[in-house]
Amino acid sequence: MPRTRYEAAVAGLSLKDLPGAALRASLRDGYGARDLRRDVLAGVTVGIVALPLAMALAIAVGVPPQQGLYTSIVAGAIVALLGGSRTQVTGPTAAFIVILAPICTKFGFAGLLVAGVIGGVILIVLGLARFGRFIELMPHPVTTGFTAGIATVIATLQIKDVLGLHLASSPDGVLARFAALWAARGTFAPVELLIAALTFALLVSLPRLTTRVPPALVALPVAAVVGVALTRAFPGHPIATIASRFHATLPGGRVVDGVPPLPPLPMLPWHAAGPGGAPFVLSFATLRELLSAGFAVAILGGIESLLSAVIADGMAGTRHDPDAELLALGVANVVTPFFGGIAATGAIARTATNIRSGGRSPISSIVHALTVLAAVIALAPLIGYLPMAGLAALLLRVAWNMAEAKHFVHVVRVAPRSDVLVLIACFVLTVVFDMVVAVSVGVVLAALIFMRRMAELTHVSLTDEGDAARAPEVPATLAGKVAIYEIAGPLFFGAAQKAMSRIGGVSGRVRVLVMRLDKVPTMDATGLVALESALESLTKQGCVAVLTGLQAQPAALLERAGFRHKPWRLLMRPDLASGLAAAEDVLKSSAST
Repeated sequence: MPRTRYEAAVAGLSLKDLPGAALRASLRDGYGARDLRRDVLAGVTVGIVALPLAMALAIAVGVPPQQGLYTSIVAGAIVALLGGSRTQVTGPTAAFIVILAPICTKFGFAGLLVAGVIGGVILIVLGLARFGRFIELMPHPVTTGFTAGIATVIATLQIKDVLGLHLASSPDGVLARFAALWAARGTFAPVELLIAALTFALLVSLPRLTTRVPPALVALPVAAVVGVALTRAFPGHPIATIASRFHATLPGGRVVDGVPPLPPLPMLPWHAAGPGGAPFVLSFATLRELLSAGFAVAILGGIESLLSAVIADGMAGTRHDPDAELLALGVANVVTPFFGGIAATGAIARTATNIRSGGRSPISSIVHALTVLAAVIALAPLIGYLPMAGLAALLLRVAWNMAEAKHFVHVVRVAPRSDVLVLIACFVLTVVFDMVVAVSVGVVLAALIFMRRMAELTHVSLTDEGDAARAPEVPATLAGKVAIYEIAGPLFFGAAQKAMSRIGGVSGRVRVLVMRLDKVPTMDATGLVALESALESLTKQGCVAVLTGLQAQPAALLERAGFRHKPWRLLMRPDLASGLAAAEDVLKSSAST
């Protein structure tokens, strides 16, 4: 049964109620001019913050910066309209870099877009199947481990632009990446490092002076001005910028440097460029290869989005609908690639900025999308001056915040060793292999540890012969003839063998075994089979079993299994007292015969 009014309300929702759950709830609670004014101000603020981040994240993935901007515009508006969180802001995130960059390298931009569509379809299925609450149950060591691992990978990906290196190739593995960086050490550009250091210093120091102005809004323009000045002062050492690195072709054939001053336009994802700029071939074999990538996009997107929504609830005092959020995220990831956008999910930093700036409804996220759109159209020429080293420094700052090094160390110091093992395994596997492997192994390890702990919670105790005579609830007349076997804890596959292991040695000594099950809250199929085997053994030994105190779930399971109709010497009683009375009746009956 639902435990709260919120859960009861969500449980009563039909599928048609999922789209737009948060927006309808915000409007239903009353939405006036004052609320609109606060949402507009918050949305503009978040849009300014999202502008450089969206570009930096797209570049880190391996695509032009405008693709990240299109993601913020399209996905940000769709999730706000259809989602289940009032304050969530959606767009490209740093966590996706480790998944999307290898996809882009192997399958090209078109493969990246198609993988996003596949991930969106999977998210829609998860939302319609009400899997939102299951994703929220991801163990904390798993999320902490792979988040810190993702942050480490992001940081290593920025070394190239921070140092101004020109790599001969862009390998995926961390060891191969460091080897490529070392091989390119001769191309080191001190002026690029200077720009990165200046940007990073401003990003760290500005929040200590004021929290009203987003630090990136000051740091990146300053870096651009310094970059232009250094380029003019040292013409032989040009600084890489968005305009010098990226070029776009406008309708009509005109080529522009940097970001094109256009809104996201409709396109077919599979018509984009394939690996190395070659045509992309959409076939069943390609889709099969991209299926695992789409699954990774869906799982990471769902986890990060729902974690962000939980954090937003804690900050804003709201409650989100995880199934509506997954559904909206899926729709956004299906639609966004048709406008050139990459995979999107809930962005924790932008969501927190939205809440701190006064945002209280999905309207603020819609305004954020419109702000990014206006900036693309109006400020495209100026955006081209942003230095690549400055954007890399911005991502280094994001990676540092994402890693939460102090929290990571704290968990390692105070958590049980088994949890530390899961955390370290997820961290190492994310860095060395990828997030999918890390989460898969981490969840399996966490599940095994959980099963062991649950098995340790299940205890058994046996009272027979002399012990029965000393037990106050057992009549002295039953001593030596009746044993009480008590099971306390869940009777599931991790504990079933342990719980039933001692019964075999009891049946030959007593004539009635009273099994106390009032402290068994749940029983699974393995527990059921173990209990059946124990009862068969007792029957063969001529011992009568009396089950007492069955709770609702075990009682229903035994009823479906037809325990009352089995050829066993079995009785069922509601409590221990009636069970002992039944045992006494069995002894009297056998004595009279």
